[in-house]
Amino acid sequence: MAQENVKRSPSQIKYTMVKSIIRLLVFLVFLGLLCIFIMMPTATFRKKWNPKIRAKTNSTYFGVQGFRILIFTFPVMLVATLGCVYIHIAKKSNEIGNGKKHESTIWKRPMLVKGPLGIVSMTEITFLLMFIALLVWTFATYLHNDFVAIASSPKEEDGPKVWQEKLESVGLRLGLVGNICLVLLFFPVARGTSVLPMFGLTSEGCIKYHIWLGHVLMMIFTAHGVCYIIYWASTNQISQMLKWNKVGVSQIAGEISLLAGLFLWVATIPKVRRKFFELFFYTHNLYIIFIIFFIFHVGIAFAYIMLPGFYLFMVDRYLRFLQSRCQVRLVSSRILSCEVVELNFSKGHELSYNPTSVMFINVPSISKLQWHPFTITSNSNLEQDKLSVVIKSEGTWTQKLYQLLSNPLPIDRLQISVEGPYGPTSTNYLRHDTLVMISGGSGITPFISIIRELIYHSTTFKCKTPNILLICSFKNTSSLSMLDLILPISSTPQDISNMQLQIEAYITRDKEFKPDTPIHPQTLWFKPNPTDAPIRAILGPNGWIWLGAIISSSFIIFLIIIGIITHYYIFPIDHNTNKIFSYTLRSFLHMLVICVSVAVVASVAVLSNKKQNAKEAKQIQNMEGSTPTVSPNSMIYNADRELESFPYQSLVQSTNVHYGARPDLSRLLLEIKGSSVGVFASGPKQLRQNVATICSSGLVENMHFESISFTW
Repeated sequence: MAQENVKRSPSQIKYTMVKSIIRLLVFLVFLGLLCIFIMMPTATFRKKWNPKIRAKTNSTYFGVQGFRILIFTFPVMLVATLGCVYIHIAKKSNEIGNGKKHESTIWKRPMLVKGPLGIVSMTEITFLLMFIALLVWTFATYLHNDFVAIASSPKEEDGPKVWQEKLESVGLRLGLVGNICLVLLFFPVARGTSVLPMFGLTSEGCIKYHIWLGHVLMMIFTAHGVCYIIYWASTNQISQMLKWNKVGVSQIAGEISLLAGLFLWVATIPKVRRKFFELFFYTHNLYIIFIIFFIFHVGIAFAYIMLPGFYLFMVDRYLRFLQSRCQVRLVSSRILSCEVVELNFSKGHELSYNPTSVMFINVPSISKLQWHPFTITSNSNLEQDKLSVVIKSEGTWTQKLYQLLSNPLPIDRLQISVEGPYGPTSTNYLRHDTLVMISGGSGITPFISIIRELIYHSTTFKCKTPNILLICSFKNTSSLSMLDLILPISSTPQDISNMQLQIEAYITRDKEFKPDTPIHPQTLWFKPNPTDAPIRAILGPNGWIWLGAIISSSFIIFLIIIGIITHYYIFPIDHNTNKIFSYTLRSFLHMLVICVSVAVVASVAVLSNKKQNAKEAKQIQNMEGSTPTVSPNSMIYNADRELESFPYQSLVQSTNVHYGARPDLSRLLLEIKGSSVGVFASGPKQLRQNVATICSSGLVENMHFESISFTW
């Protein structure tokens, strides 16, 4: 399937060379940062490296924090900028020609299936153990050096006892170890970041790392706080808890930060999250309080160790904010009897995304604050002016949406805002001989996007696509209507007769077909509104280059402004007077300048793209305005012509329905033949675990498993 021996064009060779150079630079930077974190707790770093670097970086422009900006913040900003260039080039090279065949290895095979960590591959286990080793090494080395110093120092009669000094040391070092977790905490939740895609990761797939880091972080910081409370209580210094020092560590700020983190942490407990999702959603905004007071607690100089990840998160969050201010054009919705709706939006032609991407949706008439992620089922190549998501009525928010759209008195407009799409920067489903997609309930939605991608390849390039086996389980007969969503709404029906598509649908509760059950969707069309705009890329077709420019430019502007403030305002107070500039005010100024730099540069970038977007939106509205309007009484109809079409008949012929049964996954998977079989599982946790267990059993060597979860 992959073309291994095709002669590469000069453009491909150039792109490959540039990508190789960027990968090498990123690897060297990563290796350097890892080396610094390993050496940080050692006496060599503290007594030799640290003084030399500080002597060269401690200037009147950046002060003591110049040291940490150079070795912690700047490298990550460089990697993020290079990552944007890398992804932009990778997209260009994909347009010119297909890349090499990507082979799955044993490192990607599930190693742990059941347990608190979920489905985890050997690669993930390896990196997790390496990270734990780094935490243990850092903590143990710090304590060893501290305990040696405590044992050799003279003791005063009225001073703290040895165990108290050791307890204080443990508390201090726990805080430093927790900061390592904080360094990585925000990378997985920066949805539009360039760092994750460089390593073949997505924000959705990395949410579990954010969860792991969050749990470890809060356990360590809680232990850090408890150690200090016990130390102050045992040494009659409990009043220290109420101090906000002008210089050094501020205890009250640390306590406020810890309390915010604890409230946030409690709301993430799985049972609490499932029963009170809104509580989880709203308390998660306490991260703002947590970070601000954490910086006040430790001071900005130390905070520059963890700040790069949060900086990139701020850039991403502000761009999402700008995108969410616009109302998007909802063209139509398909309403299914199984309480599922498909929303079809107008989109800009420049907006491209890959299968399994997700988009966050806000409906102000239901809730002005809640944003919910949904899988995109459309294909940006097959449907250049439409974007679709499928929503199952399961929670309070989705039930209200379904009731709103299925009302006997149809609405002619629904106000909606979106963020995204977010998803993988590249996919290569053609590398497999066979694709097996196993879903439960609404878990079929990401597979709709994959099938449409393969329909596009089959009809446009006339290339051979993998054999597709879709195994889907539903509770009731009415859920069979979800299979109709595989085919997009199109004026030009797609010929799927050349595709090797087989669908095995299992209805677990109904013992036989119920003829009175409506299984075909109804379509509701909405009237165009001049205030609504098509969904578009917030930074245009060259979004990754713009993102790299935002990251690098805002950081440079921040350095210039903070350098001027330090040189002409902070430094004179610290060195030419008897005063010491307040650490809290210093931290506030740095945070303020970061926010202003990011907001100004990102706003300018978005406005620069807005003119072109407005021109395209006008063209789309003119095109839509030329279509005949539909009377309210005829806005809902059953698409009989579509159901009688040849593609639909091909879909029906490819489908086998099994009533009152569940799929025998072991038998079905072990019967699959082929040198490379891609196995995708989406849906309930138990279903994904069962499929992962079969694929990791070692009974077959040709299966490459991938779990698609809805962690968000």
